[in-house]
Amino acid sequence: MSTHPQGASGARLGLADLAGLKRDGTPIVMVTAYDTPSARLADGAGVDMILVGDSAANNVLGYDDTTPISMDEMIVLARAARRGTARAFFVVDMPLGAFQVSDEDAVRNAVRLVKEAGADAVKLEGAGLMVSRARAIVSAGIPVMGHIGLTPQSATMLGGFKAQGRTGAKARQLYADALGLQAAGCFSLVLEAVPAPVAARITEALHIPTVGIGAGPGCGGQVLVWHDLLGINEGRAPKFVKRFAAVAAETRRGLEAFAAEVRAGSYPAEEHTYPISDAELEIFDSEVAPGVLAGDDWL
Repeated sequence: MSTHPQGASGARLGLADLAGLKRDGTPIVMVTAYDTPSARLADGAGVDMILVGDSAANNVLGYDDTTPISMDEMIVLARAARRGTARAFFVVDMPLGAFQVSDEDAVRNAVRLVKEAGADAVKLEGAGLMVSRARAIVSAGIPVMGHIGLTPQSATMLGGFKAQGRTGAKARQLYADALGLQAAGCFSLVLEAVPAPVAARITEALHIPTVGIGAGPGCGGQVLVWHDLLGINEGRAPKFVKRFAAVAAETRRGLEAFAAEVRAGSYPAEEHTYPISDAELEIFDSEVAPGVLAGDDWL
């Protein structure tokens, strides 16, 4: 029997279910996924939220960071992940350029993510002017998840990929930003790379759930990138990443074994082939015997 939370109808989780997890003190589990098989596995494992993050840019599409990914690329990936999601609440990131220009742009692109990609909600980074964007999208009837702290789309302005809110003044600004996004109607906030005590205090101050990534255990839930938590990415990982599997190493082992067996002639073996009766093979051999068919007969 499954022990993970179910939606009110026994099916897909909704906003009321997420609010209930916050109210009950049950940690929210969120992971990124960018294709159908990954989303299906995450959904089956009982995660509460699946995020099609703009982190697909560097984890899937080979870009150096998240900024180049387009709306069209996000929609292709999100549509694939949506097909693998039956139960989890499904959130799609708004990429850089999809919401920064104006409230109207933000609403238009949020509508695209709902209509074309099947998003249950959208996520956008930042506060300040972005509070207005969040409010406009919520007013259009689309749930919004905020994201403050380290916001990768604006990492250059933040001085790089560094923890945020590490001075009293900056922590106070994050606190104010969180309250502003909540007032704008956001149903949840991602807190990224924020000192654990600061994230805990923000979480306590809000009536909406927070989901942390590098923000300590005091958040209302946790999120990690698929490729980080499963060990698909290799090399140095952010401080907050724990690798719960070693998929890259196991994948490499499998590929090397496949290549070795092909080269040795041991794969495919007889059990991997399809048979034909001796009688039918004899007919086939007679049909293709030298001189039976002219060259043009093959066309």
